[in-house]
Amino acid sequence: MSEKKGLTYSDAGVDIDAGNALVDRIKPLVRATRRPGADGEIGGFGGVFDLKAAGFNDPVLVAANDGVGTKLKIAIEAGVHDTVGIDLVAMCVNDLVVQGAEPLFFLDYFATGKLDPAQGAEIVGGIAAGCRSAGCALIGGETAEMPGMYAGGDYDLAGFAVGAAERGRLLPSSELAAGDVILGLASSGAHSNGFSLIRRIVAASGLAYDAPAPFAPEQSLAEALLAPTRIYVKPLLQAIRETGAIKALAHITGGGFIENIPRVLPEQLAAQIDLDAIPVPAVFGWLADQGQVAAEEMLRTFNCGIGMVVVVGAAEAEAVSQTLENEGETVVRLGHIGSRAAGGAGVVTSGTLKL
Repeated sequence: MSEKKGLTYSDAGVDIDAGNALVDRIKPLVRATRRPGADGEIGGFGGVFDLKAAGFNDPVLVAANDGVGTKLKIAIEAGVHDTVGIDLVAMCVNDLVVQGAEPLFFLDYFATGKLDPAQGAEIVGGIAAGCRSAGCALIGGETAEMPGMYAGGDYDLAGFAVGAAERGRLLPSSELAAGDVILGLASSGAHSNGFSLIRRIVAASGLAYDAPAPFAPEQSLAEALLAPTRIYVKPLLQAIRETGAIKALAHITGGGFIENIPRVLPEQLAAQIDLDAIPVPAVFGWLADQGQVAAEEMLRTFNCGIGMVVVVGAAEAEAVSQTLENEGETVVRLGHIGSRAAGGAGVVTSGTLKL
């Protein structure tokens, strides 16, 4: 009688060797994100960061976590995996800088049904690129191979970022007042919000993701929609430090202007936004037209071309704009801060969104 062979972890769908191969591939990528305070190697049970070596005296820590959402479904279907890691980092670090914090380190969670080391290296390569852009170190992460939890080539990503600011320098400022100027920084597209609606519009259009994008024919539809989320960290930190004039920042994510700007305003103030001032990228016009999406819904779902809002005193608006433009940002004057009546809206719009 032959002896019955015992089951292995590999038989259950988990390949430890593939995990080890991925770690070997990504070590140089992680090493390239080193910064003062973080110079260790991945592979330990936890990442270490030295706040003193990073130059802080009396720091307050700020933490944020996020994911990429269903934008990943387009990346998976199109086989484009090298940019979604940038999105992952951007969605976290942009939430740190709006509080005046410098991103210090980042950790990722990558879960998949079947680990492909080459695909995993592309994803982590994007994460490392995002970390370099934000000036933070990738100090650790987790790769989970979970057959039966994720189908086919599906995967999911989550990110965790920690930043710091010196005590007393967090934003928003208590000096926000009526008459302050609202500036907007241009987005790179839809960033990582509204993709459940985007995917439904694409499905209804009948277009394949490898077809030319109707709003950008030099790119495939997938390439155009997968444009990575813009990372605003370094320009904003430069403007904060150089001018000392930024009073508040709002990251325009899901919920658009309507939901995000009031989060940084006291209840007696409202943002007065001139929609005519917004240079709306062509992707949003196509989505609105193809899906018959009303302007009000566009403003509640997408950034519509403005990924970050900056509030400054009127006297400092020009200096802040110039600093941000010198750092490569496209700056738009969107409106001003006004008084808010009891129970009134935190955002009041005028003009028409040019879709």
